[in-house]
Amino acid sequence: MSGAPGLVQVRRGSLYLSCAVCTQYFAGLETVILLGRGLDLIVLPVRHAAAGGYLLKRLNAAGDRVVFAPDFFREQGFGDATDREFEVKWDAEQAGLVGKDAFSAN
Repeated sequence: MSGAPGLVQVRRGSLYLSCAVCTQYFAGLETVILLGRGLDLIVLPVRHAAAGGYLLKRLNAAGDRVVFAPDFFREQGFGDATDREFEVKWDAEQAGLVGKDAFSAN
């Protein structure tokens, strides 16, 4: 894997990304795709909004973003009360952010 690590949080069915993470990896984008591959969380950028995905909604004036995806996280075994923080790194081979073993302690 390559790229500087960042931290993300999953709370109440939503993925929270800091302004720094969004600026570095998703600048100018409005949507992302969330995938569960084994125990890993993959967050892929969507270059064309018409392609679908989850909205990257602005959370606050600081530029932090939130992805509301309770259906996705339930499918991965996260209950509505899940509150977790984990590290993500950019993986050039997968062209997205990867949270290794993000779903291992659910």
